[in-house]
Amino acid sequence: MDIIFELKNVSYSYIKSIPALVDVNFTVNKGEKLIILGANGSGKSTLLKLMDGLIKPNNGDILAFGKSILNMKSDEEYEFRKKVGYLFQDSDVQLFNTNVFDEVAFAPLQMGLKPSAVKSMVKDTLDSFGLTKLRDRSPHRLSGGEKKKVALASIMIINPDVLLLDEPTNGLDPRSRKWLMDKLKDLNESGKTLVISTHDLDLTRKLADRIIIMNESHTVETIGNPSEILDDNDLLESVNLI
Repeated sequence: MDIIFELKNVSYSYIKSIPALVDVNFTVNKGEKLIILGANGSGKSTLLKLMDGLIKPNNGDILAFGKSILNMKSDEEYEFRKKVGYLFQDSDVQLFNTNVFDEVAFAPLQMGLKPSAVKSMVKDTLDSFGLTKLRDRSPHRLSGGEKKKVALASIMIINPDVLLLDEPTNGLDPRSRKWLMDKLKDLNESGKTLVISTHDLDLTRKLADRIIIMNESHTVETIGNPSEILDDNDLLESVNLI
């Protein structure tokens, strides 16, 4: 089985002597739906930011596609950004263009694709996400579910191999939540690798192939399959998930 990510003894602190992550080790396999499950403050969001190269660990190493993502050269980072997409927990952090069309067009334009090709790509992406009627709307005047769709569409237009999703169902109404879970299943079935941080047990039960439990000491409590973890009430209670 191909390994997409490998974390080796990764530790990180935002403030000296106050750890956010301590000695984290795990791998992500190609094509799997990996859930990073933990209570608020356990380090899940920090972990995804490290895997996306937005911040660097104080100790340890992170490999993606067999190469360290620490101190990447510009051409290496360009290739990494084409392969890995990141969905922020708060869509307002991710959306910054004046309308939906420009938001979805931003990434391929930054990659140097021709505007005529990008226009066609955006049209197809908006259609597939049900966003065509919103193409001229300001992202900040959309509902929470619509913002999440636009944020995901702005990632998927470049067709990454891996999606890192931070609390993707946070704040969504039931209809938007169902749409998102169905969309993530479809993306995985098309070959995308999903790494999802959440404290949502229902999402985990419906999507996970494998689960990493983070505890409140900011370390990996255990790694296992959904049936052995989600049916272990003592474990879930000890990590403050129930």
